[in-house]
Amino acid sequence: MAITLNSGFKMPMIGLGVWRMEGKDIKILILNAIKIGYRHFDCAADYKNEEEVGEALAEVFQAGLVKREDLFITTKLWNSDHGHVAEACKDSLKKLRLDYLDLYLVHFPVATRHTGVGTTASALGEDGVLDIDTTVSLETTWHAMEDLVSMGLVRSIGISNYDIFLTRDCLAYARVKPAVNQIETHPYFQRDSLVKFCQKHGVCVTAHTPLGGATANTEWFGSVSCLDDPVLKGLAKKYNKTVAQIVLRWGIQRNTVIIPKSSKVERLEENFLVFDFELTKEDMDFIRTIDRNYRTNQPAKFWGIDLYA
Repeated sequence: MAITLNSGFKMPMIGLGVWRMEGKDIKILILNAIKIGYRHFDCAADYKNEEEVGEALAEVFQAGLVKREDLFITTKLWNSDHGHVAEACKDSLKKLRLDYLDLYLVHFPVATRHTGVGTTASALGEDGVLDIDTTVSLETTWHAMEDLVSMGLVRSIGISNYDIFLTRDCLAYARVKPAVNQIETHPYFQRDSLVKFCQKHGVCVTAHTPLGGATANTEWFGSVSCLDDPVLKGLAKKYNKTVAQIVLRWGIQRNTVIIPKSSKVERLEENFLVFDFELTKEDMDFIRTIDRNYRTNQPAKFWGIDLYA
């Protein structure tokens, strides 16, 4: 199941996010995911595992499990590389061992002090606060992203973690419209207005953290997971599915692309089995009632400044 982007390319509705995946596990993870049926992999320079992903992709291509054109590969421009977009993209391509990317995203709508292409440091000042570069505008970054399309390095370009106003501005100055806005959204953080705005203007929404972060974000940010919500547990029992499958199905029925993360084969399989049932309109509406406007991914913990404040 895929969605057609405004660039004309098709993007699988479910992908595998590789954030916080250790290098040694990547090869087995991608191999198992491809065998299960995953064809969409969501990467980022900041995840610091593009080289390992590239090794894994090279092996599956060589083994004939899939061809390059069968896969949809996303990666992202880090904050410290906004003034070095082409170099950063080429660095990611080299690490991933690819000739082109299916999708390249601006990871966060903020440019920070340059620390060297591909280093993805948080660029903190002596005061422990993020060093934001006020000389590089998001418009300048976006036009450099557009150049990647004309250079043939990238098929589609997009944004990530942009709110309505920043998305609107990007649409105003874009020569090539953003194909995707990747944002945190799940039943506890539904962001219905942002999702509707993007979709109304032809921008596909990809839901990162589609399960509310679960264990990973609880460990890092002390957040609460929606997977423990009694409403979702009740629906899981009604449909004879896991809570995670209910949440992912809800995301798909919102017409958002979902990229759940897991390093366990049984979870990879579970997360992929969400196309054999459908939530009723009443149950979709029921899930709307549990929205808490609750963000679980909080980079302020590392940056000393809350960009969402």
